[in-house]
Amino acid sequence: MDEESKNLRRGWTTGTCAAAASKAACLALISGEFPTMVEVTLPGGQRPGFALAIEERGEGFAKAGIVKDAGDDPDVTHGALIMSTVRRGAPGSGITFKAGPGVGTVTRPGLPLPPGEPSINPVPRQMIAQAIAEVAGEGSDFEVEISVADGEKIAEKTLNGRLGILGGISILGTTGIVIPFSCSAWIHSIWRGIDVARAAGLDHISGATGNTSEKAAQAHHGLSEIALIDMGDFVGGMLKYVRSHPVAKVTIAGGVAKMTKLAQGMLDVHSKRGLADLEALAKLAAEAGADDGLVARIAGANTVSHAFQLAGESGLTLGGRIAALAWKTAAKALRDPAISLEILVFDRQGQLVGKTEFTPSDHSDPLPSVI
Repeated sequence: MDEESKNLRRGWTTGTCAAAASKAACLALISGEFPTMVEVTLPGGQRPGFALAIEERGEGFAKAGIVKDAGDDPDVTHGALIMSTVRRGAPGSGITFKAGPGVGTVTRPGLPLPPGEPSINPVPRQMIAQAIAEVAGEGSDFEVEISVADGEKIAEKTLNGRLGILGGISILGTTGIVIPFSCSAWIHSIWRGIDVARAAGLDHISGATGNTSEKAAQAHHGLSEIALIDMGDFVGGMLKYVRSHPVAKVTIAGGVAKMTKLAQGMLDVHSKRGLADLEALAKLAAEAGADDGLVARIAGANTVSHAFQLAGESGLTLGGRIAALAWKTAAKALRDPAISLEILVFDRQGQLVGKTEFTPSDHSDPLPSVI
């Protein structure tokens, strides 16, 4: 668990909420009464309880809803109404799943579920099945339709569209618990993006640290959206997965500050993991021919962007050198002759200020930078 998460309130995944709503709806379908509070068993054995936000019964169905509480995590689904409509299933059908309004449908290969399936991930499906078994017994037959109020609108703030999950959000979770500011959820989304790109047969993917560098890298190479990996600060998390799930060409793109940190050996380039070393950047400038006055100004700069500005005003370009050093750090995480690596460094306006050529990642040095 991240250090900064320890004093923050945990929450519940969409999978946990869907399981609890399904259990309540199934109980109402069988008994005619909704529970005052419903408990579910999480993969780790915990048994949280939930109050119902909505209750509805009709001919052949029961529907329950739970408002998702993501704790102190800035989750786009925090406060979303997760609903389950349960109906009797055909004899021998077991538990079947349906995407209701606001829940996406998988349309591309490479995800944990095949195309055509509702985007209710395997662990949430297991949790829902277990929750229903607690009230209806093992081997019972029910159709479970999960829906999310405004789910299609919420999905616009997620990566679902890029992954080919259309029509709403995904029902997710592996532990049932949301850990605030957890890096694991982001890294898992990176992995799924790589899986989708590989399943689509792409031989080139681009991981970017932010929106500006992502758009600039996409334009630079004319890449499709599927090739774009929202890497964020987790350069190492992406590269290590690519090492075991190879793609022939990998671009790492980022702004000057993040790429300077990568150049200085950091595979996690979040601001909280350490600051870019302006003294080291000043030394690099000196090696590139900067005079003593410029070296001092760079060492005392407010930010890396400011340092690049000072260098540029003096006619000194640092982008290519940063790209070459960043390449060395990234290549150590790949070390595969079949994977060629490229670094692109952009300024805040999305202008290319440094790059390396694609070079097999087992080489000791990248090909000469062109900027």
